[in-house]
Amino acid sequence: MSSSGGESKVETISRLGQWRIESFGPCSYRRSDPFKVGIWNWYISVEKNRYLYIRLFPEPSKLCKDQPPIAKFVLRVSNLGANRRPYISPIHERLLRNSEDFVWPVDCTFQGRFIIDVEFLDLRICPINGGEPSSIWPSEGIVQTLSSQSSLRCLSRMLDEGIHADVTINTADGTLRAHKSLLSASSPVFQSMFSHNLKEKESSTIDIDDMSLESCTTLLSYIYGTIKQADFWKHRLALLGAANKYDIADLKDSCEESLVEDINSGNVLERLQEAWLYQLDKLKKGCLTYLFDFGKIYDVRDEMTNFFRHADRELMVEMFQEVLTVWRPA
Repeated sequence: MSSSGGESKVETISRLGQWRIESFGPCSYRRSDPFKVGIWNWYISVEKNRYLYIRLFPEPSKLCKDQPPIAKFVLRVSNLGANRRPYISPIHERLLRNSEDFVWPVDCTFQGRFIIDVEFLDLRICPINGGEPSSIWPSEGIVQTLSSQSSLRCLSRMLDEGIHADVTINTADGTLRAHKSLLSASSPVFQSMFSHNLKEKESSTIDIDDMSLESCTTLLSYIYGTIKQADFWKHRLALLGAANKYDIADLKDSCEESLVEDINSGNVLERLQEAWLYQLDKLKKGCLTYLFDFGKIYDVRDEMTNFFRHADRELMVEMFQEVLTVWRPA
């Protein structure tokens, strides 16, 4: 039978679920409480007989019946308080409907106190009316402005065809044409350029030489309400820098939300540095929680030396304080 109380709770952040089991005997079964990642609720169950059998499956629901998830994920089992290397699964990709669709036998002895991590690399879903499965994550979030389709088509034509364009933008590797009125409406920095006797007003030219032509085109497509999710995803960091520089608050918020969604061991230090540089409290908290509360600091220890060599002193102090908070004696 499954346990109850705090020991059944799976803590989650971004695409990672972590289940801490404090007591587990040689012949036991336990199932977690449901936890939400993506648009489904999930369970982890663990059973010890000859091997340790771990199952991952979605909670039965109408959504799961009609559109079961295709999950790409990695599992990791590690002992609490033991100097023993964790047992890490291969990357699995499965259609998951019930508890019989995925069983991972761990050929190793784990009992007592241990942790089970599941990190979802992708979650795909099939359209109800048929068709190819698509990832749920790139389509999440509101990137386009709330405008009618007719207005968006008009704005798209204005940008693509340069209809009555009255300002030239010089990027690092090319030029673009745009409209002072739309730039001013989107950014107080642009508005100031064209409202005062600055060189931008006199020459009708803006130098944005810290952005490539492609990333600046994506910035304009955001301002004109025609941005595509794939372009936003590709140029998030460049857009974040531009949003901070030109005080485009809604774009900055969208970039932060997107970066929080896919924190992993390969990018967490870079994300932490970006969070500190642009004062993104939610992203910074997410990175610190991922590293320390979820114990992923051990996954990036080889990269830490170089990170500390370039990190801001105040950021290192804050990380040290987080260590003291998380690892203080119970």
